[in-house]
Amino acid sequence: MYRILIVEDDMMIAREMQKQIKVWGFETKVVENFQNILIEFAAYEPQLVLLDISLPFFNGYHWCSEIRKVSKIPIIFISSMSDNMNIVMAMNMGGDDFISKPFDFNVLMAKIQALLRRTYDFGNQMSLMEHKGVMLNLSDGSVLYEGKQVDLSKNEYKILQSLMEQVGTIVSREDIMERLWESESFVDDNTLTVNVTRLRKKLENAGIKDYIKTKKGIGYWIEG
Repeated sequence: MYRILIVEDDMMIAREMQKQIKVWGFETKVVENFQNILIEFAAYEPQLVLLDISLPFFNGYHWCSEIRKVSKIPIIFISSMSDNMNIVMAMNMGGDDFISKPFDFNVLMAKIQALLRRTYDFGNQMSLMEHKGVMLNLSDGSVLYEGKQVDLSKNEYKILQSLMEQVGTIVSREDIMERLWESESFVDDNTLTVNVTRLRKKLENAGIKDYIKTKKGIGYWIEG
């Protein structure tokens, strides 16, 4: 079942959209935290976003740009600001379609279904893992945090993925080394330590402090 994220601050419109979309058999969620929409986006992992232009704190163009840093999922702008300049701007920022308010729900659903069909027939979805605002892009192995993108090596990516998959649990050094061996990297105990040190340094440089914990002689973990 496809998940659709609604980014609309007029709750009457948002709830009506949510109601109509559910009738058509889709899962849907209305954004609540307009200060950091990307956090809710990553946690919900939608297959499509309905995005208003005029929003509290930052406008829809800003959030479209932020989403495009981590995902190629379809974005439909929905706005009463439907002059040519705004439509062109929406497309240039990475939007896939534009619907003017007020709109007919049948037209909205037809556009949603057509866009989902075109997108996922070609397998364009990008996956994200998120914990405490740290987002790991599983498509390119990069980290996004508060608008900053951090590129990781293959080993650093595998280490962080292993830890984020088991948040709150200590992952043994042996388990991590086994996972790295699967990617045909030569990893011994010392190599793992070096890679974890480099990963921590990259995260700290991006403002992510004390994210990876050490259990001496056993392994590493991320607090839940």
